[in-house]
Amino acid sequence: MRVQALDLELIPIKRSRQTLASILSVAFPIILLHDIRPGSTHPILLPPTPPATVTESRGFTSDEKSAIGTPSCNIDNPGTEGSRMYPLPPPSNPNNNKVQQEDLKTPDKHIVRDPRLIRLTGVHPFNVEPPLSDLYNEGFLTSKDLHYVRNHGYVPKVEDDEVMDWEFTVEGMVENPIKMSVASLVKDYEQVTYPVTLVCAGNRRKEQNVVRKTKGFSWGAAGLSTALWTGVLIRNVLTRAMPQRGARYVCFEGADKLPNGCYGTSIKLNWCMDPNRGVMIAHGMNGEPLPPDHGKPVRIIIPGQIGGRSMKWLTRIILTEAPSDNWYHIYDNRVLPTTVDPEQSANLPDVWKDERYAIYDLNTNSAPAYPAHGERLDLNNGLECYNLRGYAYSGGGKRITRVEITLDKGKTWNLANITYSEDEYRLAPEGEQLYGGRLDVSWRESCFCWCFWNLEIPVAALQTADDFMVRAMDEGMMVQPRDMYWSVLGMMNNPWFRVVIHKEAHGLRFEHPTQPTLSSFGWMERVKKTGDNLTNGYWGEKVSREEQDEVKAMPDEEISIINQVIHRNITIDELRKHEGKLEPWFLVNGQVYDGTKFLEGHPGGAASIFGAAGQDVTEEFMAIHSENAKAMMSDYHIGSLDKASKGIVASGEPVVPAKDAPPRATFLEAKSWSRAILSTKMRVSHDTKIITFTLEHPDQVIGLPVGQHLMMRLLDPVSRDTIIRSYTPISEVTEKGKLHVLVKVYYDTPECKGGRMTQALDSISVGHWVDFKGPMGKFVYLGRGLCSVSGVERRVKRFIMVCAGTGITPIFQVFRAVMRDSGDNTFCLVLDGNRVEEDILCKKEMDDMVLGQEHRCRLLYVLTKPGPDWKGLKGRMGKELFEREVEPRRPPKEGEHGEMVLICGPEAMQKSVHESFLGMGWKGEDLLFF
Repeated sequence: MRVQALDLELIPIKRSRQTLASILSVAFPIILLHDIRPGSTHPILLPPTPPATVTESRGFTSDEKSAIGTPSCNIDNPGTEGSRMYPLPPPSNPNNNKVQQEDLKTPDKHIVRDPRLIRLTGVHPFNVEPPLSDLYNEGFLTSKDLHYVRNHGYVPKVEDDEVMDWEFTVEGMVENPIKMSVASLVKDYEQVTYPVTLVCAGNRRKEQNVVRKTKGFSWGAAGLSTALWTGVLIRNVLTRAMPQRGARYVCFEGADKLPNGCYGTSIKLNWCMDPNRGVMIAHGMNGEPLPPDHGKPVRIIIPGQIGGRSMKWLTRIILTEAPSDNWYHIYDNRVLPTTVDPEQSANLPDVWKDERYAIYDLNTNSAPAYPAHGERLDLNNGLECYNLRGYAYSGGGKRITRVEITLDKGKTWNLANITYSEDEYRLAPEGEQLYGGRLDVSWRESCFCWCFWNLEIPVAALQTADDFMVRAMDEGMMVQPRDMYWSVLGMMNNPWFRVVIHKEAHGLRFEHPTQPTLSSFGWMERVKKTGDNLTNGYWGEKVSREEQDEVKAMPDEEISIINQVIHRNITIDELRKHEGKLEPWFLVNGQVYDGTKFLEGHPGGAASIFGAAGQDVTEEFMAIHSENAKAMMSDYHIGSLDKASKGIVASGEPVVPAKDAPPRATFLEAKSWSRAILSTKMRVSHDTKIITFTLEHPDQVIGLPVGQHLMMRLLDPVSRDTIIRSYTPISEVTEKGKLHVLVKVYYDTPECKGGRMTQALDSISVGHWVDFKGPMGKFVYLGRGLCSVSGVERRVKRFIMVCAGTGITPIFQVFRAVMRDSGDNTFCLVLDGNRVEEDILCKKEMDDMVLGQEHRCRLLYVLTKPGPDWKGLKGRMGKELFEREVEPRRPPKEGEHGEMVLICGPEAMQKSVHESFLGMGWKGEDLLFF
């Protein structure tokens, strides 16, 4: 059908909606208008038929349909004067939405997504914002396609026919614990619908990252969206659960599986019980079931607070007397004092746990959508005024009461016009039903949504200005600050939004401070690249006193990490060959580096580099490493990926392709990481635990030969650095489905820092994923005196095993293999050194194996600080002890098996053992250090 174009600019904006409806209904069967002219924010729906119901799209039973009711806008006939009109969601664009190429090799390969969304954290996990102009153009409500997404990991997969059976619990300090399905939530409680703007606490973070790198990734100014949410007020559910006296907080947990356990957070109980706060358990978004990225099938919606509190994929609601102890509640969504830098923050656990720094209510913020970044204004088109327009929001239920624009850096301000489309819903008739829920807005004084603002500025004024800036104020008189408050997580960034005006030959060009894409920059990046100081209080512009007194700028991240004289081209196949090899090559920004020379000097140990071998580690490297580390990279630069290989990486294909294979019989793989979930922690002493991990399936064996070790990898809960360390499990070789690791936790003390890995393992919770790789090591005990050392077999008639502390674990493995085999005639002498008796690990297990077999072994414990009842050896693991307890080396006769010393413990002990045994006539080839 050919449709005649209509010049909507000729229609007065205040003309009767009846007239406008009559004009448009001729051409369109259904129209949703959001911007009739610049600055207009009154959407108009012209439906020929009632909208589809929630029950129709969800596939509920007839009883559930009856409980929900039939959603309807209850909008009077558009041809009738005095119609009640309020915004409804913009239509989705299913033709463009599909499973994206980037997601095909990730756990999110089942999710349909809009290609316009801007990815902020690489391919996975999915963290995106829409283009700012597209977001604004959709109007007051955001389609599910363009709604921003913040995911910490992969999205739980829930089939449509599983939605109604999904269950969550209400537990903790309640008299009446509840286990509830989505079907019960829909059927047994009153349903409500209202609009809520969700905002990520990291909105506008890239501005902070340009000044100085924070621990968060770079959001632009579109980390927010507004939708109509349908569900049940949480106060109604909690009332039925009957909170106990003393309950003060409501904790939420989701179904996502993350490096630090499931995502969890909490808010105050009295906020949940306050109807003005509007905290909701939601199952619908814009009249449809929740999409996967937005919490399918059920989530929490908390109006006026940061998006990080609105839990997705809800599984548990727990009432407690204290805030959540979930890792993500403690180490995320905080504004630490600006004096705390990223390096200091790693050593300040008490600061992270201080609830004074936790973020709940949003602060006041605003940004212009038009002029857009890079937009040009032609001065020859005769336009007298330009309509500046954008958004503003506040938190805690407060309204924005003013938005102001300055063209002279804050000397004078102009008031903008504000439109609160949220108020359109307040005019709806009492009992209005929308998408299966009562439109619960009319009585509320609280403000749950953003507003739009606009201001007509004479073009002549823009021509004479260097920039314009925007600030907003809410009804609590909280106004956006002039300057940035930098903090280590880069959250709640809300200084004046400055747009630079460039004068060009035929017009003006507008430049925003930053852009979320890596390929486009704003004036902040430009200023920093020129060496000017963004922290001088003048937005990086030179001021007179700076000419005499040089101001040192913040560290510049744009440090060259390549060697300009290297011109070697390397194929992706060459790079892949170094995955898991002793010469670890890795990829950063398309450049290839050889980490071999830095294996000993790397602060994280050689395992950190081996873990990166053959991999593209651009995102992790650039996000974690300091300027000093980046400056060192040119020393290890060996070439660039060739053009074809760069194309493969750019397409999203992993450097080392994932293997599509059935579940493996063996858990460990030498060339790739395997993931297991932490299932239990058992305390065996004041500072030692046995941590058990569940493997991929119950019949899976670990695949670790006796005497070998594996590598463990996880993120530091505080610094978020990747930690990789070597461990020898205490699991039986034949055990299936489980992996047991003995961990002695070395805590920080006033005198020295403790162990990063052991403290990280101690702090993570059950349900946390940890990566493993192996087996590794040059020694394998094959049984009955037969060993393999670096692939060469040797026969041994006696082992001298010297260990201390957690060095017992590889010794324990070999000792157990010998003692469990009655046909093994290898003699074992074990010297186990510790400080006090309580520090002796695996003592009971070792003692039990010795009982009745004293002729096959000799087990000696040595303490440096024994108690008064200690009957064993005393002193240090030194020459005197070894000369007294270890028989001198007897060279084997021809055809006779030899002897071997197995050593594992602290470096000082290993050095002492080495010197002592060499002095006793032992050969270096007989000394094996684990």
